[in-house]
Amino acid sequence: MMPVVREFTLPDLGEGLTGAEVVRWMVEVGEVIAVDQPVVEVETAKAVVEVPCPYGGVVTALFGEPGEEVAVGAPLVTVAVAPGEGERPVVAEVERPLVGYGVAEPSRGGRRRRVGGSAAPAPAPASATAPASAPTPVPVAAAPAAVVSAPAVVPVISPLVRRSAREHGIDLAALAGSGPDGLIMRSDVERAIAARTAPPAPPAPAAVADGEVVPLRGLRRAVAEKLSRSHHEIPAATCWVDADATELMALRRQLNAAPGPKVSVLALLARICTVALARFPELNSSVTEDGSGIRRHSAVHLGFAAQGERGLVVPVVRDAQALSTEQLGAELGRLTEGARTGALTPAELTGGTFTLNNYGVFGVDGSTPILNHPEAAMLGVGRIVAKPWVHQGELAVREVTQLSFTFDHRVCDGGTAGGFLRFVADCVEQPGMLLRQL
Repeated sequence: MMPVVREFTLPDLGEGLTGAEVVRWMVEVGEVIAVDQPVVEVETAKAVVEVPCPYGGVVTALFGEPGEEVAVGAPLVTVAVAPGEGERPVVAEVERPLVGYGVAEPSRGGRRRRVGGSAAPAPAPASATAPASAPTPVPVAAAPAAVVSAPAVVPVISPLVRRSAREHGIDLAALAGSGPDGLIMRSDVERAIAARTAPPAPPAPAAVADGEVVPLRGLRRAVAEKLSRSHHEIPAATCWVDADATELMALRRQLNAAPGPKVSVLALLARICTVALARFPELNSSVTEDGSGIRRHSAVHLGFAAQGERGLVVPVVRDAQALSTEQLGAELGRLTEGARTGALTPAELTGGTFTLNNYGVFGVDGSTPILNHPEAAMLGVGRIVAKPWVHQGELAVREVTQLSFTFDHRVCDGGTAGGFLRFVADCVEQPGMLLRQL
């Protein structure tokens, strides 16, 4: 029986997204794929994800070039499926999670199988079936049939040289032997080992053409739009204060001297933020879309700035007020690692009600951050550094940090913002105060 051509369209990626940009194709025309195999990597305003195809069979067409925008519901790939085989129930479509966040690593699956040569090609979909707005299929030449051959014997001067290459992970087949008839000598392997262990040369600075325009795409475009909206819509104000963090750092050392997971400075600051927001709940809020009211949030979904492969992202700790300091540290660590490796999901990067921005990790003292729309407040923390400080009436060297607080002036006045910041600073200087609040 003739195979049936199935069309797989870009699924709804959630979070109100209407489309995605093709980053790279993970399959080729003529390739045999399995059910639920990722076929394309796409970038949305919130994530880079691998999209799995619900059909198994022969890929007959790919829609969209890398860098091209594909709308939700528009064709992605077509697959020639054997009748009665090679597909899963469509009802499971929304149940299978998309894979990854950030720049995904290349697929490490087994060797691909491809259909080509004298094999009968699968029927391509009729062009009339594609909507007028659909991207043009990517033209890919048919691949020749695979040829399986016996592994070649690599000429090596001695078993000792072969063992040395194996121990150092050197592929002998990739070496050009300097001996007679290409015989691989010990010196050839030693040079390969030295080249592998030598420090890499610093990359040459990329040449930038004068007047070059870099397009805003994906996450960068979403960030630009969000920050522009925040700047235009929110009447933000910033206040700041220097705080002596010596006692906070001493407390951290005491906690980490005991058995158990280590507590980070970020976890202590997060705990201070949740306690401060319990005292000043109006700051855990947002202004409604039409600007007619203020929405108070009962739970603290604490966002924090983290540097990832795709740039600065804001993972969110859900219900941070309900977590212990140790649990906060564990969740912050998990999300930070996810941001670094690009493994966070869109759900882990949305829904925050308050943001903690530790820009001190960049070696700077102060900042006036733009609010993370639609949130009403953000606490910024500069680097903790030894400075001259008047302590108990005497000049001393203390560990000092600058705290800055940006807030939406519509939700509160300066007295509330100043009270919040002063409470945070007091907790940094005298962390024992937290015991009164817990």
